[in-house]
Amino acid sequence: MKLTWMKWSALPVAVLLAGGVAMAQDQPAPSSQPAPQAQSGSSATAATPATTATPAAKPKPTVAQRKENQQDRIAQGVKSGQLTAGETANLETKEAAINGETKADRAANGGKLTAAEKKHINGQQNQLSKQIYKDKHNANTAHYGNNKVGQRRENQQDRIAQGIKSGQLTAGETAKLENQQKGINQQVSADRKANGGTLTASAKKQVNKEQNAASKNIYHKKHNAKAQAQAQAQPKP
Repeated sequence: MKLTWMKWSALPVAVLLAGGVAMAQDQPAPSSQPAPQAQSGSSATAATPATTATPAAKPKPTVAQRKENQQDRIAQGVKSGQLTAGETANLETKEAAINGETKADRAANGGKLTAAEKKHINGQQNQLSKQIYKDKHNANTAHYGNNKVGQRRENQQDRIAQGIKSGQLTAGETAKLENQQKGINQQVSADRKANGGTLTASAKKQVNKEQNAASKNIYHKKHNAKAQAQAQAQPKP
């Protein structure tokens, strides 16, 4: 009787052991990745906002850079036909005068400009800048017409514009070339007016001869030793 009781009392223990082994086998395998570390301080709850860099102030253009910018604007006006030969000659005569004054001031001060001289030149360039804008946006434009004489005039203007843009032509040289073109244009206008809006064969021949001389002049001035003083690019801050 005692043996029977021991047999039945051992049975629950075996059942409990078997159940424990089964439960242990049903647990998920532990992750191989380490647990995330808790961040200390306020950064655990909110990301630190990124700081925005303040853009550096744009440096003011130098005297040479200002002059180069004016020439680029004139070149664009010549190329587009917004500036007539007479307007261009007038603008470039003024630019040449400013350049001559700047050169004299530098020569008198060891190659440099004083603060007062820079201020004075800047004022002159401001006035010229307004004149360029006014001349480019008035009613006067270059009309070439769909004919050989007009095409020749347009070609000359394109060559002059390229010389201004590239720096091959100085302001003084451009003024002389455009005065020459202005004279030819006035002659063509007078000839047309005298002949009912057309050019006679002899008038065309004379205009072509004058344009040949102007063409040689353009080439000579674009390939001589004179050139615009190119502004040096300022280093980036």
